[in-house]
Order: sequence, then structure tokens, then C-alpha cells
Amino acid sequence: MRFTKSRPMSQAVFKRKEFYILPLLLAAITAMVLTACGGQVKHKPMITVSILPQKFMLEKIVGDKFEVSCMLNEGNNPEAYEPSMTHLMNIEYSAAYFCIGYIGFEYAIVDKAHANNPDLKIYDNSRGIEVIKGTHFSPEGKHDEADPHVWTSVTNAIAIARNMLDAVKELDPDNAKFYTTNYERFKAELEATDTRIKEMLAPKHGTAFIVWHPSLSYFARDYGLQQVCLEYEGKEIPIDKLKENIDKAHASGAKVLFMQREFDSRQAETIGNELGVKMVQINPLSYDWENEIMKIANAIADN
Repeated sequence: MRFTKSRPMSQAVFKRKEFYILPLLLAAITAMVLTACGGQVKHKPMITVSILPQKFMLEKIVGDKFEVSCMLNEGNNPEAYEPSMTHLMNIEYSAAYFCIGYIGFEYAIVDKAHANNPDLKIYDNSRGIEVIKGTHFSPEGKHDEADPHVWTSVTNAIAIARNMLDAVKELDPDNAKFYTTNYERFKAELEATDTRIKEMLAPKHGTAFIVWHPSLSYFARDYGLQQVCLEYEGKEIPIDKLKENIDKAHASGAKVLFMQREFDSRQAETIGNELGVKMVQINPLSYDWENEIMKIANAIADN
């Protein structure tokens, strides 16, 4: 039905059933929403985190008390990530932003987020963790940057969870006991996982594994393993370096090459075939963090 400004609507038109449908639908929807929410619309406070493993860990602690928003979606490369307007708005309306600590995009957005929301609380989840240096290159070519992958260690995950607990107790002291109980339960799970991996990998002490991007430095440190990285200064390997890296990986005696779709060059598969090693696809940035850690441990233990 079309109406124009030059054609006034009569009383008869107003009585047509089409004009009753929309108000009735809106009334029905409103009634359902109000009923479901106890007569008023309620919104949970939001905490924004940088990566999905943080979201997994934080939800273990906060339960249904907070909504947890994540900056980096599944499959995104954190080293090439640029936050969307939606993500920036989520930070602006969040009660707090939880940094993982050393990812480049965090530095780029924290100041802007704070400028838009001066009351925003920012917490460093890697506080107190002993970082590894020398595995990553900065955009300026420096090789002394902190390795950002602190969450790939179960030991570090316990420290991250503890930092999260301290933060949410400060944000919501009325539910401190609830958060502490959840944290203790999660900590026990992490300690059991760590014990299991130590038992699995004890016979593999000193064993090497190959990665394209050096994302498992902390995992290797925890369990006495050697990480052999094929990436060259964060870029595609020049031809003159290709043979050198193949020789290095071969000399290590490694039997597994971990591939990560966010970073891997097409050269990774070529090198894997050349070495005759087992290639295992992993995703340390997955929300399913615990299963990914066990997948890495099983691949090393079984080869």
C-alpha cells in the first residue's frame, strides 16, 4: 500500500487491518521481553579481552556475571589485525579491557580506548610472567622483543587466571567469593593438565619440534623441549636461507612440524615434505584452548 503527501488518509483507511498488525506485533514482542527480564531490560556489564584463549579463561572465572567480548576473531592474524569499529565500541562501553600483554595491536588501541572512555580500567593479564625474548622481530627489525605467546603455557595460564581473578574482584567485590571459587576450580583443572603433560613428555625431554611461527616458546620452556623456528625475520624465507633452515631442522631430529594457518607460509608444507616429518595443524589462538594444548602435547609424545 502506497501513500503520498498529496493524498490525505481518511478514517476508513485507518481502520484497515494492515494498520493494526505492526502495533500488535510490537506490543507482543515488548510483553515477551519484559516478561523474560522480570519487567525490565537488564544488561550484564562487559569485559573486553584481546584473544579467544583469554575469553575461555575469563569465562571460567566470571560465569554469567559478565559478558566477555573478544577483539580478535577466529582465524585472524594478531600481527596484521586492525580492530573494527564494533570492537572499538565494545571497549568504549566495557567496564574493563584485559590485555594479554605484548601483542602489537593492544598498544595501538589502548590510548584511543582510554581517550574515549577515561573511566575504562585496563588490566595486564601477563603481569608477573617471566617473558622470553629473542624469538620475535619488531617492525623496526629489532630481535629483542618479548615473545607475546604467554598463553601457550599451562603454568602461565594459572598466572593469567590469577590476574583475572584479582581484576574481577576489584570490578565486582560483591561477588568476590563466587569468582574465587570458580578460579580455584579452574586452577585445579590447569594443575591436573600440567601434571598430565609433564608425565607424557618426560621421556621426550630435550626433543625438538618444528614450527613456522615461533608461537610455542613458553610451552617448550615448561617441558624441556627445543623449538626450531623456520620463519625468517617474520617474513617469507629467502631462497638462500631455505636450505639452511632445512638443514637446521633436520639436524634437530624433530619429527613434528606444527603449522598455524594465521601465520604459515606456503613454504612450510614444502619444508615439511622435504624433511619427511609429520605435519600437524594447530591453532593456539582458539577458544578451545585446553584441547589445543593437549593436541600439541599428544603430537610430540606420539612421535
